[in-house]
Amino acid sequence: MDAPIADPLPLAKALMACRSITPAEAGVLDVAQAALGRIGFRTRRLKFGDVDNLFARFGDTAPNFCFAGHLDVVPPGDGWASDPFAPEVRDGQLYGRGAADMKTAIAAMIAASENYLAGARPKGSISFLITCDEEGRGVDGTKAVLPALATDGERFDHCLVGEPTSEGRVGDMIKNGRRGSLNVLITMTGKQGHVAYPQRAVNPVTPLLETLHALKARRLDDGSPGFDPSNLEVTSVDVGNPTHNVIPSAASGRLNIRFNMNHTGDALFAWVKETAEAQAAKAGVTCALSISSQSVPFYTEPGPFTDLVIASVREAFGITPVLATTGGTSDARYIKDYCPVAELGLSNQTAHMVDEHCSVDDLRALARCYEEVLRGYFTLTL
Repeated sequence: MDAPIADPLPLAKALMACRSITPAEAGVLDVAQAALGRIGFRTRRLKFGDVDNLFARFGDTAPNFCFAGHLDVVPPGDGWASDPFAPEVRDGQLYGRGAADMKTAIAAMIAASENYLAGARPKGSISFLITCDEEGRGVDGTKAVLPALATDGERFDHCLVGEPTSEGRVGDMIKNGRRGSLNVLITMTGKQGHVAYPQRAVNPVTPLLETLHALKARRLDDGSPGFDPSNLEVTSVDVGNPTHNVIPSAASGRLNIRFNMNHTGDALFAWVKETAEAQAAKAGVTCALSISSQSVPFYTEPGPFTDLVIASVREAFGITPVLATTGGTSDARYIKDYCPVAELGLSNQTAHMVDEHCSVDDLRALARCYEEVLRGYFTLTL
């Protein structure tokens, strides 16, 4: 397959060569900033805490179409066949950390913009919002940048995030929503004692198990438009008791709830708290709960914007993608408060894995797809 005029492969390799393990920037934003500046984008850095972020814009008028994503990556782990930060192509596959999630998508977006701008001038603006905080705490990146840009008068009309959304083959799935996520830690504290004299102790394990059983027994919902039913999963029960003949003093459980638009994280936490405190009071133990992380759901209604992305995928990949809301969380949950947002990227099958890789042909096709999005966006009135 012939490479396009602006080939995303060299830029993808340059980005992947930077050891930008979250939240370290490690020069990766310098590479992206130089590439965008070379094709006429005005660029600036926005730093919050220890996290560096990049914003770039071509044009001054509305509508403003934004490409968004992250250049931080998870630690590589052990067992790679080649250096994860020395990207190389083998048998048509690009190997290295960030090949799927998602340095390649940023390279494809920049190449798409270069190819589009080589033959047209948008009746509006193209923006890039790039962070190095998506794989980490996620508070000093997109979440912090958006209100700062809004204060400066920046407005976005639509946004496409380059998360790896594809499942069986590249282009088969677009995310027009994501479920929310709530992580809760429950700790029950009783009184330690000998198992032969339970009347002298207060066992915290029993009310903890009763709480988790009651939580699992509730059917949260039957789904909502675009979403599967919400689900609660117990992920850990910890007592730390090395012996059989001691009633422990404390027990804790961890759970995660993935929820759709029928719920809010606050309401779900209140339900978990009420259930746990009722069981604790019944057993005569104390109870403490904490949220270790929380993210909200988002949903972009199918319409002209998602139709445009679908048509662009069909043009570039020759398939018709489905709209879905499955998978983990992404920075789109912050962007949805500022404009309609969707996600489209490469295959997620090797994301975060050892020997992460993607097809070079798919990378180039993704750049053509993003170019089609730009071409259609500034032709249509959304």
